[in-house]
Amino acid sequence: MDRLDELTIFVAILDSASLSGAARRLRRSAPAVTRALAALEERLGTRLIERTTRRLAPTEAGLRLADMARRVLADYEQAVREDPDAPLRGKLRITAPQVFGRRHVTALVMRFLDAHPAMQVELLFNDRNLDLIEEGLDLAVRIGALADAGLVARRVGEVRRMVVASPAYLARRGTPNTPQELERHDVVFTAIRSPLEEWRFRHAGRDMAVKLAPRLTLNDTEATLVAVRDGFGLGRALSYQVADDLAAGTLVRLLADYEPESLPVHLVVSSARYMAPKLRALLEFLAARLAALPPLQPLPPARVPITAAPKPAGRRQAGAPSAPPSRKTRRP
Repeated sequence: MDRLDELTIFVAILDSASLSGAARRLRRSAPAVTRALAALEERLGTRLIERTTRRLAPTEAGLRLADMARRVLADYEQAVREDPDAPLRGKLRITAPQVFGRRHVTALVMRFLDAHPAMQVELLFNDRNLDLIEEGLDLAVRIGALADAGLVARRVGEVRRMVVASPAYLARRGTPNTPQELERHDVVFTAIRSPLEEWRFRHAGRDMAVKLAPRLTLNDTEATLVAVRDGFGLGRALSYQVADDLAAGTLVRLLADYEPESLPVHLVVSSARYMAPKLRALLEFLAARLAALPPLQPLPPARVPITAAPKPAGRRQAGAPSAPPSRKTRRP
């Protein structure tokens, strides 16, 4: 086996913390990765990685070799790129939240590929935070606090959780002025990350949770917004998801004074050391353009005019006929 290939496999095993993870990252079979490690240890006459059924850990000799191997691989990468202006080539794998990826990442990646014809990019949209190393990913877009302190992150903006409704719904049912008034309204609930039927708010430095009794529950944000635009009830979404609707007047922002803290938006990579030029180029390209997007800019508090709620008509007795209120349909 080629010596550089040997070192590449060794470093991938350490970065992935598993033989199977290294195999996926390098797109090789797990037995091939295992044989390569065994051959390297036999040739050097020392154990490089302690292996148990639950984890891998580098030995002292393995740590020394890893440091040297990373330098050798970085020097080799630089050496083969003799011309700093040589075209970028190769493949990168990126993950992003589904709606954000569809609305913003896809178009930017296509522009990057237009500028670099020898490059390939695989996009994986998932609302779950995929493990970069375990899944063999090069870069991720993350919305919210970062759980993994080992990731290298570049902040590109922020978003907010907003309660919204259509003008037709508010004209028919009135505007809630506090979270406690939500119990008198129809709610369209999106159940993706948490099964708890509640919305959390923050006001005057205090957090609060309001339990809901949704009329309609969905597991897709876009479907939720279709129902909310149609006047079916109140919904909640991230600010970038409703920015166009708010600008067009299709939806109205509610309870702005009770919105939770903003959520940061980051680009993350597993390591900044020895970053491949193609990855660095894509990171810089995306960071500059995402940071300039209006939906990711800080939003000022927006006070919504208070609309008096219509007088309640009283509760309908069970079994009594009732005609559904008419709704003005608004198409997205």
